Order: sequence, then structure tokens, then C-alpha cells
Amino acid sequence: MSSKAVFSTAYLAPIEYFATLIKYQEIFVEQGEHYVKQTYRNRCLIYTANGLFPLSIPVKKVNGNHTKVKDVEISYFENWQRHHWRSIVSAYNQSPFFLYYRDDLEGFYSRQFKYLLDFNTQLIKVLLDALGLEKELAIPEKYIENNDPDYLDLRNQFDPKKKNANVRFPKYIQVFAEKHGFIPNLSIIDLLFNEGPNALGYLTEVCSNN
Repeated sequence: MSSKAVFSTAYLAPIEYFATLIKYQEIFVEQGEHYVKQTYRNRCLIYTANGLFPLSIPVKKVNGNHTKVKDVEISYFENWQRHHWRSIVSAYNQSPFFLYYRDDLEGFYSRQFKYLLDFNTQLIKVLLDALGLEKELAIPEKYIENNDPDYLDLRNQFDPKKKNANVRFPKYIQVFAEKHGFIPNLSIIDLLFNEGPNALGYLTEVCSNN
């Protein structure tokens, strides 16, 4: 197995994304691929009082369907930052570790980034630090070809519209589980806010069992 893996960019990526990331020594986030809509590149799934709830960052594709990820801009026509942060607070303010990690994340919902890739990359780095995962993210200057034998291509591995039946996610306590049951593979913040320092152990378990 290659020690290098190339991932797509992702907004508050799902648990599977981070559990997979653990396996590789060198992590690359692709900037040269064409942007694919309705993926984790600009959306995440959280657990609210009403159940599963998607959050999506509005974007501007400056070159239409041929826009590369590095050129995708964030739209601030609507105040999505306020909406997202209020949704996150409403969903997780009763979770055991929300206050512990709140300050790490809140600033991302007041500062405006021009490019989606920059926003996501900085956010992933903060999350890696919060998880205690000592991994470095690299942005390759050139597009990594699909058949490059030096890299495992995971750019299309994670899809919010498809469930990977081969991955098992042990249950952990979620705020609204009594109403809606356990929902697996949500945004990494669901695990972080509910499990805190135990989140890394959970990711390692998911990684080792799949």
C-alpha cells in the first residue's frame, strides 16, 4: 500500500475521511481537479434536534463546470456563516465538549476567506490539532494523475449520497440519539463535540476495523 494518499478538499469532513487519513504518512489535498458539486467539498452533515441536517457553503465557479478547486470562490451574498454557526451551536451546545472546542472553530464563521480551498485547508488543520493527529497536509503544485502509482487516489472516495457498507462505525453517545437513534459517519465535529479526547481512539478503531 502506498504511503501517500491524495484526498479531495472537504468542509468539516465526515468521520470516515479522518479515519482513512490516519493510515497514510503523506497526505495531499488536490487543488487541480475540476470542482464537483453536491459533495463534501463544500458541505457537511450534522445532527440537530430534527435529525440529520446538511450545511452547504455557497460557492462561485468562476469558469463554470471547468472551474478547478483552487479557483472556487466562496459566495457571501447570503450570510451563510451566521446560519452555519447558529446551526452548529444549536446542535451541539449541550454536548460534553462543545465549550472546550468552541473557540477553535468560531473564528471561521466571522473571518471571510476568498477561496473554498483555503478555508477548508485551514479548518482541517485546526481539526487535526484538536484531534491530536500529527499529520501534515500538502497541496501539490501539479495535478496528480488518476493512474499515478505513487499515490492512492481517494479524491472520490467519500460521497454524502452513498453509504460505504464496508465501513463499520461503533456507536457513541449523541445528543439527540434518544429521539432519532445513532447516526453514523457525520461531520467530524459530531464526534469531537461528543467524545472529546476519546475521538482519536474512536478514529483509530474505525481505521483498524475496516
